[in-house]
Amino acid sequence: MTFSEKNWTPLSERLRPETFDDIVGQPHLTGERGIVRKAVESARLFSMIFYGPPGTGKTTIGKIISGLLSPEYEVVFFSASLQGTADLKKIFSRAEQLKRHGRQLLLFVDEIHRLNRAQQDVFLPVVESGTIVLIGATTENPSFEINPALLSRCRLVIFRQLNSKDILQLLESAMKRDATLKDMAVVVEKTVLDVISENSGGDARIALNLLDTLCESAYAMNRPLLDLELMNELSTLPTGRYSKKGEEHYDLASAFIKSMRGSDPDAALYYMHRMLESGEDPKFLARRMVILASEDIGLADPMALLVAVAAFEAVEKVGLPECALSLSEAAIYLSISPKSNRVCLAMSDAKESVRSTLNEPVPLHLRNPVTDVMKKMDYGKGYVYPHNTGGFYECCYLPDRIKRKVFYRPSDIGKEKLVKERLKRLWKQLKKYDQNESPH
Repeated sequence: MTFSEKNWTPLSERLRPETFDDIVGQPHLTGERGIVRKAVESARLFSMIFYGPPGTGKTTIGKIISGLLSPEYEVVFFSASLQGTADLKKIFSRAEQLKRHGRQLLLFVDEIHRLNRAQQDVFLPVVESGTIVLIGATTENPSFEINPALLSRCRLVIFRQLNSKDILQLLESAMKRDATLKDMAVVVEKTVLDVISENSGGDARIALNLLDTLCESAYAMNRPLLDLELMNELSTLPTGRYSKKGEEHYDLASAFIKSMRGSDPDAALYYMHRMLESGEDPKFLARRMVILASEDIGLADPMALLVAVAAFEAVEKVGLPECALSLSEAAIYLSISPKSNRVCLAMSDAKESVRSTLNEPVPLHLRNPVTDVMKKMDYGKGYVYPHNTGGFYECCYLPDRIKRKVFYRPSDIGKEKLVKERLKRLWKQLKKYDQNESPH
């Protein structure tokens, strides 16, 4: 094969599946009983939102559908990143014409999440009336990115992320089927295919095109064997698909927080550094730890908040990469700290009571008598300065309507147990913190 004869089409395009049987990793959609396959073969198409990670076959299945439809359908592919509302109106006008002649328009919208809410709204009447069958493809969570009214008129079709076995199957098939790879006659070691499979983030497009690039490089260097040594020499590995605004961001952040809450420092470190390696802003991680210190640890270990705030300050003053050490220390400390959500529950209960007692007057003995008139109105009357009575004076500080209300109920965990014992001693007369009080 000469340089001029090279096929410049990417491998992922050269091997794009042409039938449902060629699709890998989505048997629930394209297998013999797959929902999409059955809809096409029974000629009972319905509007759908294809949702799944990149490189899992959303656009490919859209093209397969278009090739299998009967003449009663006209298919239009629309790119949300390249076209706009004016183009949609022309398509809808065409759909109306087809409808009058007993035909229907199938509109495949790639990256539908790129359309704003107003643009998505224009689909509502034509989808609801059956003027078009809409298939929208998105890599972003429809719950956040798709207008709820539009989503309710479509069936959500979930694409599964391809696993390493799926990717390996595709790579091995490419080596056997693709004419360009065969002409290069580069022998690819199984270990190279394994590395690509395990590091492509479940994205078939990334995996296939990386194999293509590696084989081309080996061929250009007159290296008949593509092994790990050559792969490392070329310094080519997939970079994954992490996006600081995508669902992967929220999934990893959730795992990071729940690992600390669940007292697993190893998992917390893993998810934190996975996010950092993918380009996450360290301030985001530090902020989450400051919140967790109060929400999930609280007074069970008051030092947790100080450690988290110190880590945040380290991020601001030191920056990456050195601040990763401070973040790691804080993540470990928060993970192994005793857990209590009583501060969070107390805050919620207090806010709920505030909403129902906004007009409740402050008790007179707690008001500040700054004028003679206020003194005559008994402002401050009966107030006892706690420092004159050993630092504590038992009286009602809440408004009369909720004077026996308890918001903060300390747990028996960590330092909060000591707080609980102290409050019970101080408030023994009112029994605000009696053991018989039902806990949260």
